[in-house]
Amino acid sequence: MPVLEQLGPDALRHTLVTYRNTLKRHQADLNKLNVYPVPDGDTGTNMARTLDAVVAELDKRPGELEETCNAISHGSLMGARGNSGVILSQILRGLASTLKSARETGAPKVAEALKAASAAAYQSVLKPIEGTILTVVRESADAAVRAASDGATLAAMLRVARAAGRESLAKTPELLPVLKDAGVVDAGGAGFLLFLDSALHVIDGEPLPEPENIAGPNTEQLIAVMKRGEGDDKVDVSELRYEVMFLLEIDDTKSKAFMQKWGEVGDSIVVVGGEGLYNCHIHTNDIGAAIEAPISLGGRPHQIRVTDLFEEVAEEHEKREAQIGAPSGADTAAHGGKPSFKTHAALPEVTCAVVAVASGDGIAELFGNLGVHGVVTGGQTLNPSTQELLDAVEHMNAQQVVILPNNKNIIPVAQQVDGLTKKEVRVVPTCSMPEALAALVAYDPEASAEHNGSEMAKAAAAVVTGEVTTAVRDTKTDAGAVKAGDSIGIVRGDGVVAIAPDVFECSTALLKHIVSADRELLTVIVGVDAKAATTEKIVEWVGEHFPAIACEVHRGGQPLYPYLFGVE
Repeated sequence: MPVLEQLGPDALRHTLVTYRNTLKRHQADLNKLNVYPVPDGDTGTNMARTLDAVVAELDKRPGELEETCNAISHGSLMGARGNSGVILSQILRGLASTLKSARETGAPKVAEALKAASAAAYQSVLKPIEGTILTVVRESADAAVRAASDGATLAAMLRVARAAGRESLAKTPELLPVLKDAGVVDAGGAGFLLFLDSALHVIDGEPLPEPENIAGPNTEQLIAVMKRGEGDDKVDVSELRYEVMFLLEIDDTKSKAFMQKWGEVGDSIVVVGGEGLYNCHIHTNDIGAAIEAPISLGGRPHQIRVTDLFEEVAEEHEKREAQIGAPSGADTAAHGGKPSFKTHAALPEVTCAVVAVASGDGIAELFGNLGVHGVVTGGQTLNPSTQELLDAVEHMNAQQVVILPNNKNIIPVAQQVDGLTKKEVRVVPTCSMPEALAALVAYDPEASAEHNGSEMAKAAAAVVTGEVTTAVRDTKTDAGAVKAGDSIGIVRGDGVVAIAPDVFECSTALLKHIVSADRELLTVIVGVDAKAATTEKIVEWVGEHFPAIACEVHRGGQPLYPYLFGVE
């Protein structure tokens, strides 16, 4: 094929489609690499699904360069998922804003667009952290500008940018101690480099990298890290409990003031958008203050999503569990591999219905028995989109709806639904399946969404949760050294608290950490890989060591996590 000298509309569209497909091929490698050695991280999935939204928008809006760039900008803004997806969306928007009015799209203009993409990404983050995707994009863009100034062709310029990006990625552990401690590099940065690989494939026919080799020859492991910053150079991974995301309508002149207000109540702040519409992300301990901050400036937040960061790992696990599929007998509306939902059509009309995200067929059945009207299949690595949750809400036989997202990363998506429907929607920021079960005990179908939202949130907040899974790699934790294949117990806010060679020993060590004398009920949600004999031993152990606590066992059917525990 001839080498292209211009990144015209057709080549740009082809690049984005190729990038999406390439991310999908590599997402499993990105997902499994995490600060915690759990088997279901979701950086790759969130980046790929953000690109799904971009490609879908491109399909709906064929046209020349300006229309192509508008589609990229709109699709990335509305489809961004998770922290990595939000950052990626801003990169794409910066790129598109520079190219959309260009008369020529050769090396100089594309290098300029990469520089704009980097600037846009940094501007969207109140406290940029070096050693992340931001650094990789910036150093790639700087190299691209230098190469273009020296007269490099489009393909040559992109190769220079990629080489600089690979070098930058290999150095990320020196910039972020948490990466160095884990012996890995930043997965978001590695994911961005696939964009340059995809562009070179389209422009010059260069082969795409194979999975497990996306970071180049200088890097052996990848990891997703976009953590909260504390001060100028300290990364805090435990103190800020909630992730809040929403779409915000606000005057552009007030966007910086809004970000400064957010800087007073949280961190890991990303604000993406322009022309009056922004996609906003923050980690905070004060949900109310985070939502009220833009209102005081005349802004209107909608599609609000809240996720409990302390339960993030557990929720991510549950997302992976969603890949089991819809519950048997479900009326499934498939979305090309995306989560689906089923409704319980036989239920009578109620004042307030409940839509819940479930990550296993047993959990979905439990939800139905507790009065849930709509179950959306999803979990940690399969975050449902705003559209999918909206579809479920619209199908409810009620004008008021409560959503149980059951995962930290899904909360910001769920919070956007209220602004997209005429129905009244409230989101209870549940981050795990045990929290959702506790919340449903407080559910009253004839009460208002506002009342249910408040009471169910109180019930969910009273639950302490833990989970057991299998380590996918060697690493060091506060609880000690972990070897691949070990069973590990994780508690929201405390990280890995138990390490053992078998599931039973790990589970009991975890329970010692979360069960206390003032607790009355232990809920055990059994995963697809759990053995009946092990479950019986755990129940017997609880009876011997905590005779005052009642123990309920439910089949969840979730993969990867043989046990999810909730104590209330």
